[in-house]
Amino acid sequence: MSVRSVLLNRRAAGGCCRVWCGVPRQLVHIRSASVAEAGTRRPDEEQLWEAAGYLPFSRAKIGAFFQERPVLKNPFLEDALLRGYLKRHMPDKAAVSDLRAFGERVANEVDGWGRECEVTAPRLVHFDPWGRRVDHIVTSPAWKRMKDLSAQEGLVASGYEGTFWEWSRVYQMSKLYLFSPSSGLYTCPLAMTDGAAKVIQSIGASWPVKEALGRLTTRQPERFWTSGQWMTERQGGSDVASGTETVAVPQTDGSFKLHGFKWFTSATDADMTLTLARVQDGTGATTPGSRGLSLFYAEVSRDEDGRLKGIEVQRLKDKLGTRQMPTAELLLDGLPAHRLSEEGRGVASIANMLTITRIHNSVSAAAAMRRVVQLARDYATRRTAFGKLLKDHPLHIQTLARMEVETRGAFLLVMDVCRLLGREECGIATQLDTHLLRLLTPVVKLYTAKQAVAVVSEGLESFGGQGYIEDTGLPGLLRDAQVLSIWEGTTNVLSLDVLRCVARSSGMVLHAYFSHVKSLLAGASGVSSLAPAVKAVDGALSELEVFVRGAATKAPGYMELAARDLAYSLARIYTGALLIDHACWIEASPSDTYAALRWCENDLCPVATKQARGCFDSGTPPLDAALVFDRPTQD
Repeated sequence: MSVRSVLLNRRAAGGCCRVWCGVPRQLVHIRSASVAEAGTRRPDEEQLWEAAGYLPFSRAKIGAFFQERPVLKNPFLEDALLRGYLKRHMPDKAAVSDLRAFGERVANEVDGWGRECEVTAPRLVHFDPWGRRVDHIVTSPAWKRMKDLSAQEGLVASGYEGTFWEWSRVYQMSKLYLFSPSSGLYTCPLAMTDGAAKVIQSIGASWPVKEALGRLTTRQPERFWTSGQWMTERQGGSDVASGTETVAVPQTDGSFKLHGFKWFTSATDADMTLTLARVQDGTGATTPGSRGLSLFYAEVSRDEDGRLKGIEVQRLKDKLGTRQMPTAELLLDGLPAHRLSEEGRGVASIANMLTITRIHNSVSAAAAMRRVVQLARDYATRRTAFGKLLKDHPLHIQTLARMEVETRGAFLLVMDVCRLLGREECGIATQLDTHLLRLLTPVVKLYTAKQAVAVVSEGLESFGGQGYIEDTGLPGLLRDAQVLSIWEGTTNVLSLDVLRCVARSSGMVLHAYFSHVKSLLAGASGVSSLAPAVKAVDGALSELEVFVRGAATKAPGYMELAARDLAYSLARIYTGALLIDHACWIEASPSDTYAALRWCENDLCPVATKQARGCFDSGTPPLDAALVFDRPTQD
């Protein structure tokens, strides 16, 4: 029977032809219910096979093209703005050499660890094989290597060693900026570790807490500790004053035992933690509100049977992103602890921690933007579409340029806050510096977090469908970026913090802000190429001043509605001034000038724009509520 007959018979019967693949083309075996024939296929027979849709898999035409992936190169050498900024402000050869070497290690070694942390998520083992409760959180070997590397590279220690004096924080955060996108989210426990060290250092605690400070800031991997930050409870979130139910029971030796439920504890595999609780008096009563909260230090340890002392891990959280890091619900059932703050001064005592962790958050945001831009830029030199490389499509390059401008603005804003922190810690901060640091810390956190989500999302489009495929590792950049606008205060919470900052300083923080921005602009007054940018920032600053003066006569509700746009205006104007200032540097590149001009084409003072449209009028809240809770009209 010929091949033609086999095909015709199969078609007539409505069946299909089973084909065994993986044999030489001359020995294709065709099996059917009535025939088994083997032989060399003639050209006309092969055409029949193709026409019938029965081409064997071994003959399938899959093509020879495979798209090159984007390559992560040394992120320090690839970042012109970072290198220029350091050359201008701290041209220390030792710092530059270390960052260059670390960038090489990030690209060639650490980035692979970060991917392993993503693929091998932490898991919780409640019981040992014999039924004893152990609550072991099992993390990947790469996660443990991240801890050792963090100690060796001084990712926390360098902020406390003072090697580069007032620029020590800039150096430390530059290193974290290179590390963050490849860290498998290990920057989160490092942020809390840094924050805990700052609190302990500022309080000046005695042993055993003093011993913990040494462990948090050591470069010796075998001694290095990380810290948790167990604040959030089921009612809480940012509202710790009314949302904290954990109680601290005094013990005869002056220590305490904590009892409560922590709903969201990041980096639960830490060696110690700081947490808030309410001290019980002799009758078992506690003081409500923030006045009843105290700050406590507790070590995470196990007894001789391997059980956690005073802690039960209820479950690990299933999160949108940050899957590399264990986040858990914890039952505190007699956790031994020491009180750090004065009784009732817990919220005030964590102010330093919030400053540090919010700056870390901002560094991670700027780093995520820089990483997606670096990868997209490299991909544009490898991907051909519609007959030419992506880098030769003007619209694509325009899009990447807009992402670059956002990234540059975020970087300069973050580094200026790091500069202010370094000056404060060295004791050389002026009153203007202190006011600026207080005002800009919530501003930089809320603004860069929003930038990161937008820029990373745009960046994924640069890779087309591959940007949506988990195997590439690219979607994780976006999933992890989303947490930045939530952790340590959402955008609205931080916007209200800006208002509190203004009120508590009697407006002095804004006075410092206006003075400093004007001084930055004054340095560019004679640079003709920057004239349009200077004019834009100066005009926006004037609009902001008018708004602030007018807002002083408004009811508190008016300013609450304007808080978010006010914070955005503070960020955009200040960033514009920083971009202009950097472009005035004698060694600035044409790209530095262009970035400043492009930034200042945007609406730099949205609070004035929205005010002119009546967005903060007294009738707005009822209208907003009616819109949000609109219901269909009943017939």
